Amino acid sequence: MTSGGVPLFLASRSPRRQYLLGLLGVPFHVVVSHQDEAAITPGEDLGQKVEKAAWAKVASVLEEVREGVVVAADTVVFHQGRVMGKPKDGEEAREMLLRLRGAEHLIITGVAMVRHPQGISFAEHVTTVVKMRPYSLEEIVSYIATGDPLDKAGAYAIQNPAFHPGAKVVGCFLNVVGLPLCAVLRGLAALGTAMDHPAVPSPHECSWCAGEAKISRCPG
Repeated sequence: MTSGGVPLFLASRSPRRQYLLGLLGVPFHVVVSHQDEAAITPGEDLGQKVEKAAWAKVASVLEEVREGVVVAADTVVFHQGRVMGKPKDGEEAREMLLRLRGAEHLIITGVAMVRHPQGISFAEHVTTVVKMRPYSLEEIVSYIATGDPLDKAGAYAIQNPAFHPGAKVVGCFLNVVGLPLCAVLRGLAALGTAMDHPAVPSPHECSWCAGEAKISRCPG
């Protein structure tokens, strides 16, 4: 529960998002959203897109929640004018990883939150720049063989201890994993359920959740 005894719900089956929300140190319930990922409309603003997709996930589970705060998120990988979702197979994962190798790309996550049944809502998106290291083709093949890339946008997990694809992260590191806790904390405060954690003034000054050390046990 959040402060004041308000129940907290996460609309996600992702073990990574469940782990990250658990870093707040408060109990929460998982209500799985079966909402499909929203399609990208040409020319659509990606920040608005991921916020809208997160809203759809929240809406899809509200009937299961009698009272409390519902949190949902949606993440996209953007590189050279192309949005990368989850690869459909190993060959597409290989293509994505080759495109990203040694290059910079953006991770954009939309977070939507509703306090139900009051109807108070919050949404924002967080953008992080990731520079990939120049990993080899052999490393790509070995990584794909583990199966880890197949359920992840952009075909990689930044926290994977064996592949460790990132060379540099500018911005919120937890955003790259899938749930920027800086945005969640701002949302809880906006919904009147603030927690006893250091305030994070903006998505660009996210010192509270930027450290890799905080996700050393995070599921791949």
